[in-house]
Amino acid sequence: MEIRPLLMCFALCVVYATSKPTEKKERIHHDAPLSSREHDDAQGFDYDHDAFLGQKEAKSFDDLSPEESKRRLGVIVEKIDGDSDGFVTEVELKAWIKKAQKKYIYENVDRQWKDFDVNNDGMISWEEYRNVTYGTYLDDPEPDDGYNYQHMMARDERRFKMADQNGDQIANKEEFTAFLHPEEYDHMKHIVVLETMEDIDKNGDGFIDLNEYIGDMYNHEDEMEEPDWVATEREQFSEFRDKNKDGKMDREETLDWILPSDYDHAEAEAKHLVYESDLNKDGKLNKEEILNKYDLFVGSQATDFGEALVRHDEF
Repeated sequence: MEIRPLLMCFALCVVYATSKPTEKKERIHHDAPLSSREHDDAQGFDYDHDAFLGQKEAKSFDDLSPEESKRRLGVIVEKIDGDSDGFVTEVELKAWIKKAQKKYIYENVDRQWKDFDVNNDGMISWEEYRNVTYGTYLDDPEPDDGYNYQHMMARDERRFKMADQNGDQIANKEEFTAFLHPEEYDHMKHIVVLETMEDIDKNGDGFIDLNEYIGDMYNHEDEMEEPDWVATEREQFSEFRDKNKDGKMDREETLDWILPSDYDHAEAEAKHLVYESDLNKDGKLNKEEILNKYDLFVGSQATDFGEALVRHDEF
């Protein structure tokens, strides 16, 4: 099996401009909005439903009765209560909302999991990943296709070790998710910045200067004049990216660029759901409080997750 394209195109929400040199390559990672609907509880709870369940999944409660909605929500509540103490905290709600919003990531990991878990033991070792991904290269260490597989493999191993938090060279599902999607994990931010700087820092001085910054996102070979957005990016670099005004971006400045500390929509929504449902004002929700406000969480809607539970007779 040929898995090399996976390694050649690790994208931190990067759009490669291969056909039109005026197209902009974007490296900034922003969280997707929780919903396309307006957040106005006076008009309805559609935003909250999308946020709590994920936009695509929220529609599957449409035809359920209030009784069935409550029953299924009760099952979901037990899943959210990670420590099984009978309460749902803001932290647990935030984690659930983020998971619902990142469903596409977990689906991607699930698709790839079976390719790399060669011995079907429910884990993926570095050896398994290396052999599946670089098996052809290992047999022929001097391919003539122009790719430096030795360098690519070294970068992958470094990232795998960073994702492997217990250091056993074997990844469970969460560690493998961190390996494939490091931009989603706080403990992987260092490797995201390091790989980005290695890609852009052409002179190897450990910084990203203006020419390297522009050169990464704009191919000017066939252009008579720079498009307007390039001039805007030059201004962005000088005014906002280069915070200490030394003419280049260091690692901290690069981190602020590619992984900005935006408003945390999941955290804000978790606080909102707790505030609206916490009848005894103890700062956390029990199952009864959530079911009493079931229309805030799901109304007449549920998730593919809920449907999966139905298929597995967990309801």
